[in-house]
Amino acid sequence: MSQAGSQQVDVPASVEQLVRSKLSAALGGQRGMVEAALPTLAFTLTWVSSHQLRPALVASVGLASALLAIRLVQRQTPQFVLNSMFGIGIGALIAMRTGDAKDVFLPGIISNAVYGTVMLVSVMIGWPLVGFLIGSVTGDVTAWHRDRPVVRLCSRLTLVLAVPCILRVVVQYPLFVADRVGWLGVAKITMGWPLQVAALAAMVYLLSRNATPVDAADPPDLAPGRA
Repeated sequence: MSQAGSQQVDVPASVEQLVRSKLSAALGGQRGMVEAALPTLAFTLTWVSSHQLRPALVASVGLASALLAIRLVQRQTPQFVLNSMFGIGIGALIAMRTGDAKDVFLPGIISNAVYGTVMLVSVMIGWPLVGFLIGSVTGDVTAWHRDRPVVRLCSRLTLVLAVPCILRVVVQYPLFVADRVGWLGVAKITMGWPLQVAALAAMVYLLSRNATPVDAADPPDLAPGRA
């Protein structure tokens, strides 16, 4: 028997198990999530404690640069570090241009409003955003939509991801309008990484609690290269 003929395709025990593995890869795993959060956390903590934009920017960009250097030395993707550096840079540029410290937080409020709206709309129209996240990893961005259990699961996961974005806007925008910069910093810290961890924990709970069977003869078409 040829090697190709003897190879077996591993079929996951459940849809949740399959989506969990793909979602972990799309988010960069634990390391990717930490790298995306640490520079922003460093910026916020330094700014809240010093009320100086330059030291905060040096702290965050310095940490992000160190994380980026480690990734490059290890020849691994710097995607999550670069995403964080982009957000920090935009906020700093706006604040330095306007001279108003609260504007450091404006890009975060806007981005959370946009992300939350997009995720809610994606669920309403039946194309939940988490599905595309999984599809971007597998190489086929729409194949997941052909399996209804996967669509339902991705809808629930998308709603869980939308909750932190909506809460941040609801809490932070009134503080921004009221020019409460100190409270904005506190809100950004407490509603940043902790809320993200809570959302991811809720997603893990959903993915471990349910067990939608996968048909071994016709598993969900999430593998790259399948027609």
